Amino acid sequence: MANASVLQRPKTRISTASDGEARLAAPAHPPERLYSMLSHRGRVRRANEDACGARPEQGAFVVCDGMGGAAAGEVASHLAVQAFLNELSQTALIDPATGKPPLAATRAAPPREAPDPAPADPRTRLDEAVHAANLAVFRQSRKSPALHGMGTTLVGLSFKNETPGARTLWLAHVGDSRCYRLRSGALTQLTRDHTLVEQQIEAGLLSRVQAAASPIRNIITRAVGCQPEVEADLAAHPTQPADLYLLASDGLNRELDDPEIARILTRSLGPALGAAAPSRRSASAHRALQIALDNACHALIEAANQHGGGDNITVLAIYCL
Repeated sequence: MANASVLQRPKTRISTASDGEARLAAPAHPPERLYSMLSHRGRVRRANEDACGARPEQGAFVVCDGMGGAAAGEVASHLAVQAFLNELSQTALIDPATGKPPLAATRAAPPREAPDPAPADPRTRLDEAVHAANLAVFRQSRKSPALHGMGTTLVGLSFKNETPGARTLWLAHVGDSRCYRLRSGALTQLTRDHTLVEQQIEAGLLSRVQAAASPIRNIITRAVGCQPEVEADLAAHPTQPADLYLLASDGLNRELDDPEIARILTRSLGPALGAAAPSRRSASAHRALQIALDNACHALIEAANQHGGGDNITVLAIYCL
């Protein structure tokens, strides 16, 4: 069931990340996609409560924006990232041809009396990953008074190969961290913010311009880890070669509007996109695109900081080959 409580991020956000910088993409990538990720504490917050992570071999990516007193927000976001990716990694060990784990994964396991269950469908796997993240944060919050009430937003995705050449992106989100898609130069927001101002917009009480200046724009209506159960919005999106998907905490869109985000991505990636077209998939083209993805993440962070940097900023960009 949905978390009906109203949550507000604290004005002070603490993280153990001492320099506010984050982790860039690992050097090895699967052939289906390339990615890069970067996080920064911004210019106002004392440290960073955002977290991001990737398991490219499973096609899984996630961004979380923590909230809570003291260091609780950072604990929540990192717990959620780890639990989300771990759950997807475990379910990814099912061999779709047999419905069982591969031999290497079962060699040390004792024999089972009951038959192995059929592998879960992508929607169920993603939902279970969100619930694993929610349970990890909620249980930890019950262990210490200092962590009580902590929570985090979550936006995560998993790629599924349906047939040769046909891939589907399965997207889950809770809170106001977002997923965007850049396709043929057009930027589309694929998630809907779980916020009070978004509800007011849908009810016709506020315009987008008014919502951006609203004093309650930081109040969210759903979060991971604040209750024993949480409801995630789940959706499937067919992907195309040259799609770029951007996961971001709200520190990005609070400072930059969608046209500016699109301009930065297009400007940063433009030359490399043509070089990485399906007919020109060479190692040098992939290297150029990887550098362009890294540069795009840096450019987004830099622009958000130039516009004020009032919150932690995290971006994770995935390019479909």
